[in-house]
Amino acid sequence: MRVALFITCFNDTLFPGTGRAVVELLERLGVEVEFPEAQTCCGQLHTNSGYAGDGDALVERFKRVFAGNETVVSPSASCVAHLRGHGVEGVLELTEFLVDVLGVEDVGASYPHRVVYHSTCHSLRLLKIGDRPLRLLRAVRGIDLVELEGASECCGFGGVFSVKNADTSMAMLSDKLRHVLDTGAEVCTSADNSCLMNIGGALRRQRTGVRTVHIAEVLAATE
Repeated sequence: MRVALFITCFNDTLFPGTGRAVVELLERLGVEVEFPEAQTCCGQLHTNSGYAGDGDALVERFKRVFAGNETVVSPSASCVAHLRGHGVEGVLELTEFLVDVLGVEDVGASYPHRVVYHSTCHSLRLLKIGDRPLRLLRAVRGIDLVELEGASECCGFGGVFSVKNADTSMAMLSDKLRHVLDTGAEVCTSADNSCLMNIGGALRRQRTGVRTVHIAEVLAATE
């Protein structure tokens, strides 16, 4: 099977390891991965900031760049939700592609760490991904997957929300951090690096020793 990878500008700029992990994981499962180099931002940031015209233009550009690809896979639930909300078909978040299209839950991963999973708002509420990420994580060898209290609650990021409503955002983030730390986890994982950046920044500032790792990197691991 052949798919195109939409890495997203966020991951490309700040978390290149996630993109490499997606390619390694998919190729291990026999998927041929194409990377259209002309890809840029999906327009989510512009739309959420009130620049709808600029956001729409980037959605149209995405359609042109990926026009020849029947299936596009991305490690960002928020970007996938944005594109689908603007009528783009054939774009799938990584975990739903693995479970729904490839029909696999055990991807051959090994990750001997205590891990907690944070459900992002876009994956949970817009894409309706459900327990797909958890099913994939439970099949990872050596993992100690622990339950997160308030797993469905927002971490307070929300893109521009965290800037325009900083006090509310920090209160929400504090609750999320308390729940993460209560689990005793070594690693907090999720399907979106934007949330992990928000959570991870606070974890580092408090010197908790807890790492944030995108789910693609957990599933690609063979430790």
